[in-house]
Amino acid sequence: MPISRRLLAVAGVPVAVAIFVVIAAPYIIAPPRIEGAKDVLHRAKPIPVPGEGPESLDWDPQGEGPYVGVADGRILKWRGEVLGWSEFAVTSPNRENCSKHVPELEHICGRPLGVHFEKKSGDLYICDCYFGVMKVGPGGGLAEKVVDEAAGRKVTFTNHMDIDEEEDAIYFTDSSDKYQIRTVFNAFMSGEKTGRVIRYDKKTKEAKVIMENLHFPNGLALSKDGSFVVVCEPPSLLVHRYWLKGPKAGSRDVFAKLPGYSDNIRRTADGDFWVAIHSKKGVFPQFALIHPWIGKFLMKTMKMELMVYLFEGGKPHAVAVKLSEKGEIMEILEDSQGKTMTFVSEVQERDGKLWFGSVFMPFVWVYDLN
Repeated sequence: MPISRRLLAVAGVPVAVAIFVVIAAPYIIAPPRIEGAKDVLHRAKPIPVPGEGPESLDWDPQGEGPYVGVADGRILKWRGEVLGWSEFAVTSPNRENCSKHVPELEHICGRPLGVHFEKKSGDLYICDCYFGVMKVGPGGGLAEKVVDEAAGRKVTFTNHMDIDEEEDAIYFTDSSDKYQIRTVFNAFMSGEKTGRVIRYDKKTKEAKVIMENLHFPNGLALSKDGSFVVVCEPPSLLVHRYWLKGPKAGSRDVFAKLPGYSDNIRRTADGDFWVAIHSKKGVFPQFALIHPWIGKFLMKTMKMELMVYLFEGGKPHAVAVKLSEKGEIMEILEDSQGKTMTFVSEVQERDGKLWFGSVFMPFVWVYDLN
């Protein structure tokens, strides 16, 4: 059911106010138009997923998949239209009450977000936002823990990752050391810079914090030559770049500024990047983010469904931004009215198609670039 239809029952505000918000939001705080954007993503093909929130996607070294993680702790594998989805792995052995997604049981059942195959081993690495970075072998089954702390602090919101296979290093984001996914809007609206980026050396087993004091760092990707890593910081609309090699090694700068609040970022075969935009930069979120005390007040007085509705400007939609290896915006695609796609969390380009995941919806989508 669309968020707007559930609003009156769950908003936690007087009915008259809720009615006003539902009616007025699409006109007063509607998401802005993006100059040069192509409104084409409504043509994408949806593929239903038997689970909520397939946030991230990846393919195994044989090209099979995609594989996605869903909110009840399972990793699923797409086997084509005839065979559909099959269960490949789980991130927790405690599956007794995990046949469907129950937010209060996520810390028991697991909640996989970013997924990434290591090509040379065939192992699938998983960012479970409660358990840390995990991995499972090519045969699937129960994933095992790889790392869940760095610099003496537990990782509490493992989100997205990339792997440098030459250096045997994993880079991943810990979005907040205070909030978890059930209170994700608190992390976003509080203004608190409690996130960090971590490098894990698989040989030495050392986890080193390379960036900290970030406001909800989310998607992460390595450059094609491994000289830098880019990290999305959605509340600031920025993509940061941290230099790993060369004369700037150990320093950071701004790689790009985006027209909305990003989720994951994935590199293409050519070395460019696709960024999933959860929602465009709008009046309400900008006002609330500039004044964190307003955001904190709203989080205490509104349900998350209403907050999401306001962030989306009353019109859930989908945007994908392509960045060059220098951080220049190359292309912007969108479904401005959310006719087919909403709440996108990741975009991957593969064989002339774009594949999309969603942190909320029970779908992945495929858009043909040709």
